[in-house]
Amino acid sequence: MSKKQSDKKMKNKNKKGKAKKEKMEASADFDKYYYYRNSVQSPDTDVVFLRDTYKEITGKKPKVLREDFCGTFSICCEWAKLHSDHEAIGVDLDPEPIKYGMENYLPLLKEGPRSRVNVYQKDVLDKKLPAADVVAALNFSYSLFKDRDTLRQYFKNCQKTLNKDGVFVCDIFGGSQCYEPNEEETEHVDKGFSYFWDQDSWDPVTNEAMFYIHFKRKGEKKREKVFTYDWRMWSIPELREIMMEAGFSKTFVYWEGTTDDGEGDGDFKQVESGEDCESWVSYIAAMK
Repeated sequence: MSKKQSDKKMKNKNKKGKAKKEKMEASADFDKYYYYRNSVQSPDTDVVFLRDTYKEITGKKPKVLREDFCGTFSICCEWAKLHSDHEAIGVDLDPEPIKYGMENYLPLLKEGPRSRVNVYQKDVLDKKLPAADVVAALNFSYSLFKDRDTLRQYFKNCQKTLNKDGVFVCDIFGGSQCYEPNEEETEHVDKGFSYFWDQDSWDPVTNEAMFYIHFKRKGEKKREKVFTYDWRMWSIPELREIMMEAGFSKTFVYWEGTTDDGEGDGDFKQVESGEDCESWVSYIAAMK
């Protein structure tokens, strides 16, 4: 997926030495979550962005993060590590990634941070979810909600379960390249594998699209459809409108800056207008 702006969710921006620091290495058996994290996630930088965004909007320091659609809850773990006052809550319906996180990520934390991470196998639409200062729905996970009413219901639940001065944050992607089938390979030479982001289809009537993640380890056949995403492509104006309908008081868009050669620089700042790019990633923050 070539683009003018970088996409830290779909292309790797891992910090050097992170895997060694956390003592995480690929096993002989295929570990799809290991390859996922090393291809599309940057939890250590995500938590800094969430903290700084909350401080910018409210002028206060957040303590409690709830990671909706948390999967292996790697963001929860990084949040708990970031400060001794931080507490993290993970919510996901799927027991498989939760189990993986319990066995592979949580044990890597020291006793203090580990005691401040709590994960619940629940529906994000559950009205009795724990309250938080920041609620995050990252990796475009809310895109599984394909109709406006259900998405509004989710946003309303986030708004109601936020603490006073709480902030909801989600990411979103788009661009002209997202309206046609395409596949891009990203090689991770140092880790011995390639990652493929595959947009298989897009329906202009429904705005629904099918995506797959494939992996290929060096010397092995390509592993097809390791992860599958059946999503609706929402737009920034749509999400902001629905957030306001759900009861949020104000929304903010964070757009990534560019380097001199036109690539994304990883620095997201509040904007009132964006740039026409083949492919882009942005954040939307909504204040309770």
